[in-house]
Amino acid sequence: MLKHWPPLNALRGFEAAARLGSFHQAAQELHLTQSAISQQIRSLENFLEQPLFYRSGRSVTLTDAGHDLRSTTQSLLQQLAVGIRRLEQYRKPNQLVVNTSPAFARHWLLPRLGEFHRLHPEVDLWLFTSFEPPDMSTQTIDLTLRDDLSAQAECSYLELYSDRLYPACHPSVLEQPEALRTTLHGEREMDWSHWLVEGGADIGQRSNGLNFSDPGLLLDAACAGHGIALVSQLLTQQARAQGLLAPLCEQSVRGPTWAWLIHRDSEGSPLTRSFCEWLLGALQVPAEP
Repeated sequence: MLKHWPPLNALRGFEAAARLGSFHQAAQELHLTQSAISQQIRSLENFLEQPLFYRSGRSVTLTDAGHDLRSTTQSLLQQLAVGIRRLEQYRKPNQLVVNTSPAFARHWLLPRLGEFHRLHPEVDLWLFTSFEPPDMSTQTIDLTLRDDLSAQAECSYLELYSDRLYPACHPSVLEQPEALRTTLHGEREMDWSHWLVEGGADIGQRSNGLNFSDPGLLLDAACAGHGIALVSQLLTQQARAQGLLAPLCEQSVRGPTWAWLIHRDSEGSPLTRSFCEWLLGALQVPAEP
């Protein structure tokens, strides 16, 4: 990391002059005088201790160092412009930022977002997914809904749904001999050791097979017919309805608890309230009195 950086205005002036091949045209584009552009580039050359342009009368051409800096500066300014434009989303008056896991977003929330938008078109929902729970005190998030949450300061915490887990696979896998079925392994409660600890029956699962750190990909693999998996009752509602999954037995075991955290600054917002009421209904959780 550099200890000292050239002024941004000098880099902008250099990029315009390098792209247009003219100090005069760069000055017109940036609404400056030609002498101001010349001074910016001279200061940049002094900072770098090498020339960036060959000057011949009114004509200028880039040196080898100038060509190199041109590509670097254009990339830098483009990334900066994209980043600044992206900040506009934080000024939207009706924006609601919701965090959840990729698995919940893809397998439960996404199929139902159309219904939420139809009921609440005024809410400009931004769905932010992450594999780890966010720090609500440092991130701009109104509500997070996950199965790996604990209470955080300045947030209200509510447990919403006690999940159940069961072994399942694509119906085509049921036609395979048990010895030929691949076992799909997940992490945390989706690991088969949890099934055994909770008293799950032996349904032919093996210790080897395919391993997944993302429960969403584990569910995708099971739906695609790659093997048998321990899956979430909540997240498989859509797949079961579409005939992509079939249970291997009637038994289920204790799963994770889904909960939400709502930041105190968002708790009284009508946007947050609309989303929470819809979510409680969709999860079939009775609202608190």
